[in-house]
Amino acid sequence: MKAVQVGSPVTLDTLKLVDLPDPGQPNAGEIRVRIHANSLNFHDYAVVKGMIPTAQNRIPMADGAGVVEAVGAGVTAFKTGDHVVSCFFPFWENGPPPIADFSTTPGDGVDGYAREAVVLPAHWFTRAPNGYSHAEAATLTTAGLTAWRALVVDGQLKAGETVLLLGTGGVSIFALQMAKAMGASVIATSSSDAKLAKLRALGADHTINYKTNPEWGGAVLELTGGRGVDHVVEVGGPGTLPQSITACKIGGHIALIGVLTGRGGQVPTAALMAKHQRLQGLIVGSRHEQLEMIRALETTGIKPVIDSTFELANLADAFRHEEAGAHFGKICVSI
Repeated sequence: MKAVQVGSPVTLDTLKLVDLPDPGQPNAGEIRVRIHANSLNFHDYAVVKGMIPTAQNRIPMADGAGVVEAVGAGVTAFKTGDHVVSCFFPFWENGPPPIADFSTTPGDGVDGYAREAVVLPAHWFTRAPNGYSHAEAATLTTAGLTAWRALVVDGQLKAGETVLLLGTGGVSIFALQMAKAMGASVIATSSSDAKLAKLRALGADHTINYKTNPEWGGAVLELTGGRGVDHVVEVGGPGTLPQSITACKIGGHIALIGVLTGRGGQVPTAALMAKHQRLQGLIVGSRHEQLEMIRALETTGIKPVIDSTFELANLADAFRHEEAGAHFGKICVSI
């Protein structure tokens, strides 16, 4: 089967398309899945750029969607022909998070889905939403579930509340769609007026260009009559967190889900304390939460926004497109 592996040294230029042995047939408790699509995330980018150390010849990509080709003895959740999508944390079925690293995450601690077929335990997957293409389903593993957990699971989002979103990456676009479907108002930021127009077309109630308005936290306060937003989906990290704290209401919820501006830095703790805000760190979610999200997506009719699709052999070009920051929504890979 065809697969992509990281090279040595680990860079985009050393990503290599290889032929690997077919994984064979499933044993008891396993399923064989023909992988048809991946989607890109910053975490995957960090792996293939060497920013996150990984094993030699690691197969990248945490997000994989495809079709069940065979089921092993004892598997009742799936049958041949089912459309499925991978789980970011294959051993987190339900309840509180049991893991604080990426040792079991496909494409990082173990081989991922940049390959044509896998044989894995059935609990590594859930069903895909009805009516979704494989590319659309592949966007859910990381970005979709992160947005869902930030707003619905941790945030307990309610109709009439206000959500602040940063940028136009996969998580932010999903969060916009979910928030609007649940009756919330949305304020969104970007450095591109063209992207801000696209955000408004998707339903954003207000938009702010953070490049021309670097004190955007204050602008959010003005838009909310001085109250601040109920929820912030914080993808930037230390470089944007001070403004997010300013923008968030007293007693509000900030979901810290990204480190696009760095892994560490100063936090205005006094401001956070004074405003009684809840700063919640999170990474994706559980298998049970993924199933709940899929039911919600089917009910609301939400479909992911896909920016572009690349072939597996051109995976490095897909990451270069992500690196350029010109995309709006998800970048996918067709296998």
